[in-house]
Amino acid sequence: MEYESKNTFNEQLLKKRSTVLKIKEIMIKYFLRLNAFAASFFILLIFYFLLRESYEAFKVIGIERFFWQSNGSADASGKLFEWYPTSDNPRYSIIPLLAGSLLTAFPAVAISTIFGVIIGVFMSEVISNKFREILKPVIEMFAGIPTVVLGFFMLAVGAEIVRELFGPFTRLNAFLASVGLSFIVIPIIASLTEDALRSIPREVRMASYALGATRWQTISRIVLPAAVNGISAGIILGFGRAIGETMIVLMASGNAAIITIDIFSSVRTITATIAAEMGEVSQHSAHYFALFFIGVFLFSATFILNLIADIIFSRLKKRIRF
Repeated sequence: MEYESKNTFNEQLLKKRSTVLKIKEIMIKYFLRLNAFAASFFILLIFYFLLRESYEAFKVIGIERFFWQSNGSADASGKLFEWYPTSDNPRYSIIPLLAGSLLTAFPAVAISTIFGVIIGVFMSEVISNKFREILKPVIEMFAGIPTVVLGFFMLAVGAEIVRELFGPFTRLNAFLASVGLSFIVIPIIASLTEDALRSIPREVRMASYALGATRWQTISRIVLPAAVNGISAGIILGFGRAIGETMIVLMASGNAAIITIDIFSSVRTITATIAAEMGEVSQHSAHYFALFFIGVFLFSATFILNLIADIIFSRLKKRIRF
């Protein structure tokens, strides 16, 4: 009888613990769902607010003046595409701002891809696990440095170094901003490259070694091509991060809203324009609505880039799983 009573007590205790665990799991599940719903709701709310304000730009300014006309025709200087909203004859062309954003983002991604992939390969294929656990957090720490600090560093120190090495016509230019952007993009590409390389099964490497390939041949001809989707997704995310950055380009690019392909020329980006002008513009003016329009344009571009990267990552995970 005593033995049976103990078994009954243990069964009841196990049932009680099981019930408590199920309740906790349900609470955690709904808590996570609530957070996901709240995050999605706030993103949609932000997008709705941007769309609502930018819609007025279509009525006040007109869509054609944002892309292929400055003010219906070329102005007195002969320039067809200009961003000069405070003039007596205001021009709202987004083309110079888009050109400036691309001229800073593309070189930054090119620099970051070279160094990021090298660092990712080094962490995944060369160093030991113990050293990797130390090195990876140090590299990822750079992504957490306040961008205003990097912008100030490029303004005070980087500008002088670039001037001594290349002798640009302007002290603040697109190349200087690109170098500053690379400091925050390299950790993204390096980390995702390392994750993509480590997702390749060890058996693939062993098979390559068994056929007589060296470590470098295995990395360059087997592992890197197999991980190209993950690396590409990291590059896309890095590009989205670069084109959406504000403080570095605001402080280091020179803020000249011109169309140029000279990387040592001063340029102005979309993000820098919003940051510099939104605080001083009159509410519900044409200039005010124009800033919201370029904000929607930037939001949409970065959303599409992140969506593409997410699709690539999803395909990579399915390929690894099956």
